[in-house]
Amino acid sequence: MTDREIEVGVFLALMTLVVLVGFGAARWRRPADPYDIEEWSVGGRAFGNWTIWFLLGGSMYSAYTFIAVPALTYGVGAIGWFAVPFAIVTTPLTFYFTTRAWSVARRHGFLTHSEFAAARFGSPGLGALVAITGILATIPYVAVQLISLQAVLRTIGFGGEWPLLAAVTLVSVCTFRSGLRAPALLSVVKDVLLGWMLLTAVLMVAMYGGWGSTFRIAAVRFAASPNPADGLLLPETGHLGFLTLVIGSALAIFAYPHALVGMLAAKDRDTVRRNAAALPVYCAALAVMALLGFFALAQGVTPADGDLNTVVPRMIHEYFPAWSAGIAYAALSIAALIPAAVMSIAAANTFTRSLYRTYLRPGASPAAEAWTSRWMSLFVKFGAAGLILAVDPAFSVDLQLIGGVLILQTIPAVFLGLLTGWFHRVALAAGLLSGLAVGLVLMWDIPKLDATGRVVAEHFGGASWSLGDGRTIYVGIVALAVNLLVTAALTLLLKAAGAAEGRDLTRPDDYLADAGDPYLKRLDELIDGLPTAAERRESVG
Repeated sequence: MTDREIEVGVFLALMTLVVLVGFGAARWRRPADPYDIEEWSVGGRAFGNWTIWFLLGGSMYSAYTFIAVPALTYGVGAIGWFAVPFAIVTTPLTFYFTTRAWSVARRHGFLTHSEFAAARFGSPGLGALVAITGILATIPYVAVQLISLQAVLRTIGFGGEWPLLAAVTLVSVCTFRSGLRAPALLSVVKDVLLGWMLLTAVLMVAMYGGWGSTFRIAAVRFAASPNPADGLLLPETGHLGFLTLVIGSALAIFAYPHALVGMLAAKDRDTVRRNAAALPVYCAALAVMALLGFFALAQGVTPADGDLNTVVPRMIHEYFPAWSAGIAYAALSIAALIPAAVMSIAAANTFTRSLYRTYLRPGASPAAEAWTSRWMSLFVKFGAAGLILAVDPAFSVDLQLIGGVLILQTIPAVFLGLLTGWFHRVALAAGLLSGLAVGLVLMWDIPKLDATGRVVAEHFGGASWSLGDGRTIYVGIVALAVNLLVTAALTLLLKAAGAAEGRDLTRPDDYLADAGDPYLKRLDELIDGLPTAAERRESVG
């Protein structure tokens, strides 16, 4: 057998195993009530430490980590390193804020940020606005995963659109059938394969001169590049852009709908806290992957057809043993499919709970909710596939950063809402809309550049806005600043005018509740108006 045949054979064998595990996950810890949206979307809120550990790694450290970030460091150098400090900053935020989110969500039966915002500020309209923003922001993030998957498939030899659509169809069917249980089980497989890939990569670097040689050669190649913004070190004008990317990305990742799904599947607060504290282990893996972009540049790896997203797969093909390359391809593919599945589940829950049940069918049964979420999850994945067929970003990470500009505008209602209910609901809605408007206007003004810095399109070329003196700033931070200013000023004006405020359905002790709390089930049924256990049995029957 040729090396290519071995690569493809190992890859196909492992992906067949993945599909079988995804289908079989529906029988893992099979729920008594399979028609319950909580069983389908958050595993019945009963996952333990190890399951949550792998699930969080699978959903939060995705193909963005293993494909998009190395492509960015390969193409522009040090600026791509922003993903590492942003992941580190995210850890303490997750440790504190996610435990509060888990508790209030567990008491009230929330599955989404938008439900919390509606209850916290007494405004279903605000919840709907947060929901729509979250869905629109999630689709580009799913697209990042699918672009990465497409890069792997192209490198293996499966070019064209049909392999991507076939892969999306398979993961869609698995998610439709098994819900969160499928990505939870597959995350274990993914981490084992990725661990092998990282070990092989580190050994590969050592065999080809080590990091010292890598940095020296990469520096020479950047010096010869026509792009003045690239290099191993940030240029003098690059500090502001780097810092705002770190801050904006760290805040945005918490606000995405999928960031909550994995944590809500945890059985208690201690499980959430332990896993949040252990997340820096994945930060180390992210740092290694970012450095591999420099290694690929130093070794002269050439991306397929100029697509920088193929840099890591091409490096694997050229420097890994054939059988190990097949394992790495499978690992990268699973790293794309798992977060795509979790993100689609989160977006589907957001639509079902804050739009469908609130406005379209208020009396929907649990079975109707579950089926609506399942079908909506298909729409999100295929919508993301359509997006990547319609656009061609120079760096796939740009899609995630554009989505981040949108999701950052929910921070006052979602992130700050976990700390205070002081803001007025009207002010929050006005601030969110103002931030979205500013963000879209600024992104419209950003030209699209290729890897050499040449302008190839006039609009929506990324999320870093030029200040005119060589410096850039992340659009999401500017839009969020406008959002907060409008929200705070309008809240003061409305409170001074005596405008009616929404009724806060949460209480201070809700944010500290843990498993076994006697109010959990009672508040599910009496405050939120969810069906009682008897009503659920009747709807299934």
